[in-house]
Amino acid sequence: MTNLSRRLLPSTAALAAFESVARLGSFSSAADELSLTQGAISRQISGLEEQLGIVLFDRSSRGVALTEPGRSYAKAIGSALSQIRAASLQVMTKRHGDTLNLAMLPTFGTRWLLPRIPRFVAQHPDITLNFATRIGIFDFERDGLDVAIHIGQPNWPGAECTFLMDEMVVPVCSPKFQADHPVQSAEDLMRLPLLHMASRPGGWAHFFETLGVPGAPAQGMRFEQFASVGQACSAGLGVALMPLFLIDAELKSGALVQALPQQVRSPSSYYLVAPITKMDFRPVALFRAWLIDEVGRYSNEPDYA
Repeated sequence: MTNLSRRLLPSTAALAAFESVARLGSFSSAADELSLTQGAISRQISGLEEQLGIVLFDRSSRGVALTEPGRSYAKAIGSALSQIRAASLQVMTKRHGDTLNLAMLPTFGTRWLLPRIPRFVAQHPDITLNFATRIGIFDFERDGLDVAIHIGQPNWPGAECTFLMDEMVVPVCSPKFQADHPVQSAEDLMRLPLLHMASRPGGWAHFFETLGVPGAPAQGMRFEQFASVGQACSAGLGVALMPLFLIDAELKSGALVQALPQQVRSPSSYYLVAPITKMDFRPVALFRAWLIDEVGRYSNEPDYA
């Protein structure tokens, strides 16, 4: 190997130290993360700068900050190290069969996904599934997750978003509440207690705006999860705006009824999200293909479960 080749291939220890400092913005934090001393981190960074012939960090009494070349290098190195970790994990897990670490939304997971998972297990018995609950955007690598179900927009940094389905919402309430509060139009809903979801702060406003109803919706009880708002709705506390496909069972059983027949498309949609570095990981590719097929069957046959 030539001297130039050696200069172009820094040690993984030096690159890991650099990536950690660049991400955390601190030598001491990087030392804690990598279980090294601050001096060891400093030596790794100094050695890397000497090997590359560039200054990667501006050092001052206030801390460290990436230089312009350092920022460019950090972006490339972070991606490269992520790929190395993914490749290493894939090789290691193949010795014992494949594992897929999946993050799912609480209600989507329990109401729609988990009842269908036995079909995936039957098709791919060699893949072990591990489930975690996550809401919102998170760090896949930090949380040790391979793929996630996401509600929102397809704008997850460093990941590929695969569209699954739109979310159609309907106003629902208990049969007794409907009998006590007859609703003939969307305007009638404005005068009733409305139940709100914390994750959909503009849900009711979007609903009324779509139907051309002026004015702001009334404030009301706010809930963190659809399961809770569904229970409050069943208890007769008001009208809730619920995703139609998540309350199939309640509508069929009569536990809930539609306060109005109108359905409105939510501004958010459901996506399968995976880091770009994991798209070729066998469990991710197989789960993605299976889930797309399941969504297609459900869309064509809503009773398919």
